Amino acid sequence: MQGYNVLMVYSKDMDRLLMCKRLKDPYKGLSNLVGGKIENGESGLDAAYRELYEETNISREHITLHHLMDFKYYFQNCYVEVYAGRLKEDVEISGDENELYWSDLNRDFFDMTLFAGEGNIGHMIEQVKMSKNRFLAD
Repeated sequence: MQGYNVLMVYSKDMDRLLMCKRLKDPYKGLSNLVGGKIENGESGLDAAYRELYEETNISREHITLHHLMDFKYYFQNCYVEVYAGRLKEDVEISGDENELYWSDLNRDFFDMTLFAGEGNIGHMIEQVKMSKNRFLAD
């Protein structure tokens, strides 16, 4: 079963979420979270930090990632690990895989015409809201 990760990167004040505009399929043209493939022999957390750095230039020193939840898709033979964290300081983001941008949080993340993931991004944001104090303690 192939593993993937998605990374919820919040600004220091937790008032914005790092998103990317997908430049290729799947979800071409839609907004998504950053993330990628977990390589064989790589822990999920190590893969999360590696993908975060590769796609955004944000390193381990800038953020503490928490393993928030997993999704397992039996028909697609894959699983997705979800990690979330809050930046310790403002960081200049850069990456060439997708167009990166900061989104405010008053959007309808369940709108599948704008956001990838069949509504999962909205669900994940609601889960973070329920645990916000945990992230503010970082």
